[in-house]
Amino acid sequence: MTLVDLRDPSSFPTRRVEAWKYTDLRRFLRETPPASAEATVAPGGPFAALGGQERAVVNGRLQGFTDIVADGDDPAPVRLRFVSTEAGAGHQPRLKIEVAAGGALTLLESHEGRAAGYVSNVALDIRVGAGARLTRVILADEADDAIALSRAEVSLGAGAVFNQTLIATGAKLQRLETHVSHPGQGAAVRMDGLYLLSGARHADLTSVVAHQGRGGVTSQLTKGVVRDTARGVFQGRIVVARGADDTDARMGHHALILSDRGEIDAKPELVIYADEVSCAHGNTVGALDESALFYMQQRGIPAEEARALLTQAFLIEVVDRIGHEGARDVARDWLEARL
Repeated sequence: MTLVDLRDPSSFPTRRVEAWKYTDLRRFLRETPPASAEATVAPGGPFAALGGQERAVVNGRLQGFTDIVADGDDPAPVRLRFVSTEAGAGHQPRLKIEVAAGGALTLLESHEGRAAGYVSNVALDIRVGAGARLTRVILADEADDAIALSRAEVSLGAGAVFNQTLIATGAKLQRLETHVSHPGQGAAVRMDGLYLLSGARHADLTSVVAHQGRGGVTSQLTKGVVRDTARGVFQGRIVVARGADDTDARMGHHALILSDRGEIDAKPELVIYADEVSCAHGNTVGALDESALFYMQQRGIPAEEARALLTQAFLIEVVDRIGHEGARDVARDWLEARL
């Protein structure tokens, strides 16, 4: 996978790079953008009502903190906000997040666009120690003319649990990557995604899970809906190394296209070098069930309301898999407001 550096235009990939074939960054970004200015924001964000500690990164600058380290089992969440406030400028924050062995952390992460035409390039180094647990819920709500990239490198210890749900609204170009180094040894990954796109927005959900040892579990479910001329991209890759026997890995991507000009590109992959494994993947792309829509209209439900209800029923499975009740309610409200 290509690592993008805003300071180096030669690192901006084109569609000729296989991993970026559906998300041509150089088409939209040809030179280094001017650096974003320092700024501050008031406390808040989509998860504000859930309490816990807030950590804000504004225009790429960490506001009064360095790394995020959890060495115990504090039930209060950490709300990590990436806020972009300057039009036409660019920033690329780098942040380390660590959950010590035996610890637990709920990370509620939001990407908030408050300006036009910015470029955001976030890189996270996430380490989950042996027997530790990390629940990560991401709401990426960028401006419709922004370029927004995020890449998380996740390293797990033996027996670690990593649960992630990513909710994306797209942007002019939005790409959200998760790369997981999976040790096996009883570690478990649940990695879900949801995208709901309209207008000319583009969202790319790309992930790689590399199973490197015996006895690992991965469950991945992504669902998406595109309307108007929007484009959704799903690239999911699970690699099972030689010797990583007893791996149990499942991946599913399912999407709806609700317009004549919408587009979805999906590329689920299993790369297996071990023998004793249980792995599967599935992919479907279609339209709303016309018979169900007709049935609802026959019972007096207006067409638009019927479409919204069917779309919600399709997507809600991903939301319901969020383990944190408060974050699940925020995600459900967010979804209902956009249908």
